Amino acid sequence: MGADRLSATRRAKLGALTIFVTILVSLASLTSAWTLADLRVYDYFSTFRRPSLPADGPVIVAIDEPSMAEIGSQWPWPRALHARLVEALREAGARAIAFDIVFAEPAVAAENDAALATALGPDVVLAGDLSLIETPQAEQFVRTEPLPLFIEWGAKVGIASVHLSGDGTLRQVPTYPDGFALALAGVAGRETAAPPQNALIQSFGPPRTYPTFSYYQALDPPNFLPEGVFRDRVVIVGLSLQNAPSIAGGGIDAFATSDTVHSRSLVAGAEIQATIYDNLVHRLFVRQAGAGIAIPATVFAALAAAFAVFKATSWKTLGAGTLALALMIVGSYALLRLGHLFVSPIGPALAFFGVAVGQAGLDYAEERRRRRAITRAFSQYLSPTLVERLAQDSSHLKLGGERRTLTILFCDIRGFTTIAEDMKDDPEGLTALVNRLLTPLSDAVLNQGGTIDKYIGDCLMAFWNAPLDDPDHALHAVTAALDMLAALSRVNAELEAEARAVGGVPRRLRIGIGINTGECIVGNMGSARRFDYSALGDAVNLASRLEGASKHYGIPLLLGERTAALAASKYAIAELDRISVKGRSAVSPVFTVAENVTAVALARHRAYLEAKYRGEITVDDGLFDELKTALPSLARYYESERGRLVQ
Repeated sequence: MGADRLSATRRAKLGALTIFVTILVSLASLTSAWTLADLRVYDYFSTFRRPSLPADGPVIVAIDEPSMAEIGSQWPWPRALHARLVEALREAGARAIAFDIVFAEPAVAAENDAALATALGPDVVLAGDLSLIETPQAEQFVRTEPLPLFIEWGAKVGIASVHLSGDGTLRQVPTYPDGFALALAGVAGRETAAPPQNALIQSFGPPRTYPTFSYYQALDPPNFLPEGVFRDRVVIVGLSLQNAPSIAGGGIDAFATSDTVHSRSLVAGAEIQATIYDNLVHRLFVRQAGAGIAIPATVFAALAAAFAVFKATSWKTLGAGTLALALMIVGSYALLRLGHLFVSPIGPALAFFGVAVGQAGLDYAEERRRRRAITRAFSQYLSPTLVERLAQDSSHLKLGGERRTLTILFCDIRGFTTIAEDMKDDPEGLTALVNRLLTPLSDAVLNQGGTIDKYIGDCLMAFWNAPLDDPDHALHAVTAALDMLAALSRVNAELEAEARAVGGVPRRLRIGIGINTGECIVGNMGSARRFDYSALGDAVNLASRLEGASKHYGIPLLLGERTAALAASKYAIAELDRISVKGRSAVSPVFTVAENVTAVALARHRAYLEAKYRGEITVDDGLFDELKTALPSLARYYESERGRLVQ
């Protein structure tokens, strides 16, 4: 599969993953559990560096434990007492007074109701209630209002009911057109409008953030309170008991708010109404983004992730994901503070990481698949170390064929046809014998970093400098050839010892090796269904011809001209002849490695070659015997040369 096709396939998978993650996250964001998670994020965002409490906000008159003790009466208190409070607050300069108490039932003593009624006026707001009554037959909203007597004397009514989220936390601004805070704002002469649906309350702090005074103190401000604490202020009267302020303990008219995640305490209903009042009057409430904003944000995040991993995934993907998450959090917080709009970062963050992590997983799986394919393809040709290098970095590998300078080696077992005929009745023994020799020969190639191209019966073909670069490929090939000859000697010694042990005739094996260096095409060769990693080219053909020609010179190793030049830095190289190889018009010089030879002996050999090329050597020339003594590794070559003169 070509790089372009791989890239197109990866892009298609990335596109499908982006669409899948976007749809999945968008659908999940519509569930109630997801909504609660978004709201929990809002709790933390809205209480981090929250706005200051408005200076002209309401003042709380708390029906609290000290008041219970001072007044000495069981709750509910006589309504005449509330009448005294209204009059005291008016005298103290209060602009508006609101009771977060529902006076829906007549008092036991009618004079108490009359006393409160006469104290009321258009500057007073009384709480009403709207409750949902559920029965097996139907659901019904029941509205509860103060006694008509109180309304007749000019008091306003505001619905004080609130909506709790699924986790029991109060976050939403009530949307009643005659809500308690709206009615109080109207009485106080503050312009405001009904909040939008799903508006969220901006909390200003934990319980008792608002100025709070005990009920008994407000009954007699001159004696208990500083002068002017109620002047031109909105006053909200309500329960604010501290003996049950925790979530676990519950409380009377107390609620968990966004700040409860920090304080772990409930906030009194009167203070809740004060918070709603300031949210409405000062337009501090936060609009919660609906699906029309949240889903496009999710789509944008998924597309951003797709762009980030469009080319590849790596350790940098983690850095990009961390940066993206930070930007989403900062962006969400900035929108909340500057635009009073809450767009939860959960959906976009999950969409981004879903695409990025999903694509990273796909890339990892593809990389594993490619590594397994490379390992399978080259485990038969390369040493385990080289296979691992290829698997770790496949950029060393160019599939499909490329032009490279290779050093090619052919090795053939001499006289194999005769051996096979002698062992025709023992095919298992013949196979074992061939494998016994080819195993150390192959090990010699792999130990020098070579690639085994193929086995052709009793012949082995290998090459160097592909698929991995090998600057010393010629030296490694020649070293491998010498190791192969040494391995052959060991195998022959073992065969001789085994034959003597059973009183048999030892079988002596011989090999011929040809090595050549040149330009080749190397890559996957074959059909679309079956192929091998192989090399083609004139240099390959010459290496094969050299292997075949080695038998005519009586020595096991022949080198091509370029191989000899490259190996001369380490080995003593001796030219043997200039021959015409079948299929080639040019004359090719051939060389071999002369082992255990002196420089003087090599010089004498070169002199012999010059004389040979001039035709001055005769069969009786004593130079043959002299050279056999000086260069014992080439003794059979000189005998072969003398024999050709006889012919």
